[in-house]
Amino acid sequence: MQQTKRFLIYGATGFTGRLTARTAKESGLAPVLAGRNAAKLKAIAEPLGLEYRAFELSDPGKIDAALEQVDAVLHIAGPFSATSKPMADACLRTGTHYLDVTGEIDVFEALAARDAEARQAGIMLLPGVGFDVVPSDCLAVHLKEKLPDADDLKIYIAGGSNALSRGTARTMVQGVPLGTRVRRNGRIVTASPRPKATTCDFGDGPIPTIVISWGDVSTAYHSTRIPNIEVRMAATAAMRVAASMPDYVRRIMATSFVQSLLKARIDRMPEGPSEEALRSGRTVLVGVATNANGKTARARLTTSQGYMLTAQTASEIARRVAFGEFKPGFQTPGLVFGADFILRFDGVRREDLNA
Repeated sequence: MQQTKRFLIYGATGFTGRLTARTAKESGLAPVLAGRNAAKLKAIAEPLGLEYRAFELSDPGKIDAALEQVDAVLHIAGPFSATSKPMADACLRTGTHYLDVTGEIDVFEALAARDAEARQAGIMLLPGVGFDVVPSDCLAVHLKEKLPDADDLKIYIAGGSNALSRGTARTMVQGVPLGTRVRRNGRIVTASPRPKATTCDFGDGPIPTIVISWGDVSTAYHSTRIPNIEVRMAATAAMRVAASMPDYVRRIMATSFVQSLLKARIDRMPEGPSEEALRSGRTVLVGVATNANGKTARARLTTSQGYMLTAQTASEIARRVAFGEFKPGFQTPGLVFGADFILRFDGVRREDLNA
């Protein structure tokens, strides 16, 4: 394919897609907007002066045709457990780089399993170019550089807006029946019994945290080869109660009837955080790497609000890839762009806590 220095955003009509399209335009970029609904695309693309293409992921021929004259796809249409494979298949067929903003562990691992296919096609498969997992992956790589023989990594996350986009909420509901997942001795496992709540000092004293199934359980291992990884989030009392729900409740939540009820409620939610929350929100990540002798490396990363950071990191990575900055095969943000990539964005600050 002749290099065009252009990229396509698929899923541009959703909350994160619209925010990313706007951010890209404000950065002087001109992505092609895409999705299923032509009328919705037109309403978003025309005010921004951008081209748009409507197509379904169920038609491989139409996907392939839509990828003509772009170098990369920034895939934002979730749930990625359903949408990632047809788009990745098309990228492999057409020689188009694949990027997405997933946080789903199984999607990361499925794309990692296609590393050889991507290398043969000369393209990059780079999932997780949003808040999950750019800041945490860069933090993991930084800690690995500080403590090369680390064999345990814990990442703690706090702050940001409590409001979720509908897409994020749907993905979380689908993931509840899977339980809490961590990496132990290089393998992804469901933690049983579930790890107990612990505390983390994010800068203003200890806060209770619970283990969550975050994308770094997959990606931080590929970036650092640290064999034991878990991610914890600052948790309210209600979140701690929810995290301790019995397995039989999770099985009930997995039924199609309950899933339908929960998703119907999500459809009545606001689409995402308010503009004020996007502009004023902050998130803090703390990473702790430990080696077999008990030596630790600790660092704290402060960022802008998660959805806002997603729009910024995703559009910048898409720009770089479209202009030829890539590594063939399955990759992670930290492997391609390095630990300091996250520091280029406004409002991001990193501190070594035991320098």
